[in-house]
Amino acid sequence: MKKLILLAALAAALAGCNTVAGVGDDISGGARQVQGWM
Repeated sequence: MKKLILLAALAAALAGCNTVAGVGDDISGGARQVQGWM
């Protein structure tokens, strides 16, 4: 279940950014969010 949520969040983050730098920021933000859940 956690993997499904993570994949959905990653897909949304990648769809919402337009630059390589934006991808890095989105991934970093997603990683911090996942760490907060654990």
